[in-house]
Amino acid sequence: MNGRDGAYPEVDFDVLIVGAGLSGIGTAYHVQTACPQLSYAVLEGRERLGGTWDLFKYPGIRSDSDMYTFGFSFHPWRSPQAISPGADILSYINDTVDTYGLRQNIQFETKLVAAAWDSAAATWTLSVTRGPDARPETLTCRFFVSCTGYYDYERGYRPDFPGEERFGGTIVHPQHWDPELDVADKRIVVIGSGATAVTMLPELAKEAREVVMLQRSPTYMANLPTRDGIAEALKRVLPKGLAHRLIRYKNIGFGIAFYRFSRAFPDRAREFLQDGVRNLLGEHYDARHFTPKYKPWDQRVCVVPDADFFDALKTDRARIVTDTIDAFTETGIRTASGEHLAADIIVTATGLVLKAFGGAAFTVDGRALDTAQTHVYRGAMLGGVPNFAAAIGYTNASWTLKVDLVGRFVTRLLNHLHATGRRTVTPVFDAERYDTRRLLDFDAGYILRGAHLMPKQGSARPWRVYENYLKDYFLIARGSVTDEHLRYG
Repeated sequence: MNGRDGAYPEVDFDVLIVGAGLSGIGTAYHVQTACPQLSYAVLEGRERLGGTWDLFKYPGIRSDSDMYTFGFSFHPWRSPQAISPGADILSYINDTVDTYGLRQNIQFETKLVAAAWDSAAATWTLSVTRGPDARPETLTCRFFVSCTGYYDYERGYRPDFPGEERFGGTIVHPQHWDPELDVADKRIVVIGSGATAVTMLPELAKEAREVVMLQRSPTYMANLPTRDGIAEALKRVLPKGLAHRLIRYKNIGFGIAFYRFSRAFPDRAREFLQDGVRNLLGEHYDARHFTPKYKPWDQRVCVVPDADFFDALKTDRARIVTDTIDAFTETGIRTASGEHLAADIIVTATGLVLKAFGGAAFTVDGRALDTAQTHVYRGAMLGGVPNFAAAIGYTNASWTLKVDLVGRFVTRLLNHLHATGRRTVTPVFDAERYDTRRLLDFDAGYILRGAHLMPKQGSARPWRVYENYLKDYFLIARGSVTDEHLRYG
């Protein structure tokens, strides 16, 4: 597929991967391993790799999935902590990069601004900025993979609260947490009920005078041990590679089974989750704070490792208030019911902002492309967009499970192009054959707020986006690369 044979203009790289987080590093490994005949580079806008795990610094940041599935399929997770701190995850990513010699192919402080496809040249031209002075440059490639995730790295979701300008303390969003912020003996209100708030409360409560989690509505929570006893037993008696695969399959199977059970029997799943919380909290349990209005897995279930969140609530240093905000005051927050929550620090754990493909502008043969009007093929490509793939992970399971499958699919496409001498591959969506649906069938606030920015999915395979690893394994990792929906040129 390389253009150095004179038939097409030369390119800087056969493949360019944008983003050096888990998705980009995993994709780089697959391209380097399965397509050694092709040149590639990873473009990372920041000065360090790691994506989310380098960006977020808030107290207690950790995985909300087990690391045997959240880690890479090709690089076993060796720590005994299945639910792991963010610093350990960042170390694991760096270890992966150095183990497989990927670092030399990463170009740091290289931010994608725009991507333009030229059919006549069968080439992508990526406009980037380089270095701290953001000097403009261009890079060309045959195939382009976006591994930027789908949220805005520059800003988190931050609603305007009445009277917040009067508050005399510190207001901080977790996405912009300053590690130097002193929380010792402070009164802290954390606004939110999702994974970030649930993670921060027990960690802040170790030093703060009091931490109040102010939630508009409750979320479902599940206590999990940080250490997987079965995994540890398997690692003691089996070869490392075999143990890793068995643990991974076990956890994948359990995750799929619990999700399907929750969707098929929501009342029983609700009872199971609430009984678990009630048993852990005992006399401290208050149903108002743990009875969501939605069904399990309409939004993500929050993982609580080793019951740390519940243990904190059983002390006099942490509590939950379920209410809405009337206004900020000079010294805290007044709720709609009239309660005043005194605060020195207010943490707005109010969610993320969606941004598709890092906010880059796309053109195809000189025409602006609205990616929000495209449809996703096999959870990996966009209808009507040649030689392009994107890694978007699961919402109901480990993100990395899905992007690993996408990486494998991309390499199979690249090898087919190389073997057949073809230059381009484009998925073609048939609007008369398939209905259009929202990409992410998930009711989290950040998904609903930004759904209009994301591509769409179709009503049936291969344009349907599944939240099921087993289905995707056969559709993406093993499915044919020559079906009727792909046009080669």
